[in-house]
Amino acid sequence: MKFSNLPLSKEMLHNLNEIGYKEMTPIQAQSLPHILEGKDVIAQAKTGSGKTAAFGIGLLTKLQVKKFRVQSLILCPTRELADQVSKELRMLARTTHNIKILTLCGGTAFGPQLGSLRHGAHIIVGTPGRILKHLKKETLSLENLDMLVLDEADRMLDMGFSEEINEVLGFAPKTRQTLLFSATYTDEIMDISSSIQKDAVNIKTTSNEIANKISEYFYEVEYGQKLKTLVNIFSNFKPENVIVFCNTKVEANEIANTLQDKKIDALAIHGDLEQYERNDVLVQFANKSCRVLVATDVAARGLDIKELSMVVNYDIPHGDETYTHRIGRTGRAGAEGLAFTLYEANEIQNADEYKNDTRLFEDANELKEIIGFEMRPVNVTLVIEGGKKDKVRAGDILGALTGDAGLAGSSIGKIDIYDRQSYVAIENSKIDEAHKQLKNGKIKGKKFSVWIL
Repeated sequence: MKFSNLPLSKEMLHNLNEIGYKEMTPIQAQSLPHILEGKDVIAQAKTGSGKTAAFGIGLLTKLQVKKFRVQSLILCPTRELADQVSKELRMLARTTHNIKILTLCGGTAFGPQLGSLRHGAHIIVGTPGRILKHLKKETLSLENLDMLVLDEADRMLDMGFSEEINEVLGFAPKTRQTLLFSATYTDEIMDISSSIQKDAVNIKTTSNEIANKISEYFYEVEYGQKLKTLVNIFSNFKPENVIVFCNTKVEANEIANTLQDKKIDALAIHGDLEQYERNDVLVQFANKSCRVLVATDVAARGLDIKELSMVVNYDIPHGDETYTHRIGRTGRAGAEGLAFTLYEANEIQNADEYKNDTRLFEDANELKEIIGFEMRPVNVTLVIEGGKKDKVRAGDILGALTGDAGLAGSSIGKIDIYDRQSYVAIENSKIDEAHKQLKNGKIKGKKFSVWIL
């Protein structure tokens, strides 16, 4: 579908043609007509799908250049994304003179931003923490805001920005157009949509399938060889992350400890853990600081892991319902999942009950043994002894890491803030640098104890 099918100005169409935007991408074709009609939109769209142009063309078309007030606000999770969005908006606005686009992010000096704000702007692009700081200091006003965009909303929630987003919304007019773009449609995202949007048009271009696409394998294992088979499954299929289900707490600890000895990063979760220990484990698994989670069924209830590559039933589950519940955690949001179930000869009768046309029953000896296989995490978790009760926010932590520490936003993963502690996932190669800077530096003008989990 061509852009000329839309009610756009000749100047905009000419510019789109000049910069090589000949035809709309699926997200643009499905969302732009609604955006131009002034409707709220919640869209599932991954990076590189053309979403910036979708909301960018919409807000530039609505913009009143002569009205020199902030009319559009785009919230982004990182400085890098905010810079990228600003750059694309400037390119889309080339043929419209005197449009002022301002980027406000943490990790950069506050003073120069004040100077820029005094000169006014039409469009603000920034990270929630820094935007909120300007709003509270009354150096930024949203009273004339027409359009609010949450870009990569799921990533902002991962980075702990939900509180800041809600506070920013408190400064925005109730009557406005709100666009929400996210790579995943979690319950949290849908809750945000229902609370901040009105009759939002739901757009999903990433995938249309309803059922999870899961390849199910059953392996008969020689007595005492389950752990060896488990390692062979990991080395042959190379999953990003795995939940291994077993039936007892003792077994969970034993499997996790043995895997660690074999240089496979694993943590156990079961009913005997204290709440703080459970938090430590779940935070590390969710933020990619741990690749393998060994869990009992009770402990795994309520786990919300968005992208799970693989599930392994170390023991045959007690009943088909438990089996379905376990394996249903993989293959979500259009991704392909893998599910493995191990059983010994004395469990063959139980395994036979699971036979159908789609499940593959194979011999564990057919798996190739790969010598020297390791599974290391991509991130390491930093723990900061300060949280919500200390008024620590995700934006403060992000600002300290990207400012004084000089880390790129892309090196910082999920941020989880609890009452008295905060957890930050840092790219493996940057952990020492980040630890040193936070240990010797300050967050929000205060010193906090910082340690590596």
